[in-house]
Amino acid sequence: MHELPVTQSILEISLRRANEVNATRITDLYLVIGQLSSLIDDSIQFYWDIIAKDTIADGAKLHFRRIPAELQCITCATKFRPDGDDMTCPSCGNIGAKIAAGDELFLEAIDVENEEPSISGEGSG
Repeated sequence: MHELPVTQSILEISLRRANEVNATRITDLYLVIGQLSSLIDDSIQFYWDIIAKDTIADGAKLHFRRIPAELQCITCATKFRPDGDDMTCPSCGNIGAKIAAGDELFLEAIDVENEEPSISGEGSG
């Protein structure tokens, strides 16, 4: 259920940024989510379809890019990917590690449409 507040934040950020460039429609959003974030793409999409309704983001397509988990051994500094629940360093056998990658969550890019200014034929003399 923590996907709802995350999705609300994504919508707020995207609407604010679209407003800054006078966008008339948000067409695509590109999200980067780490494997360790425990967020579910389908849940974010579900909430997005509900809360973006009747905004300029209604119908925008969400694109998800997952970042795999990567740990760094606190003893020897080797970076490695955990194997399931096994977080043992493959170099020195230590079990102490810190997260090096995989807990990310950010909005990487937003595609928008802008209305082209109309050219009027006023004042011909």
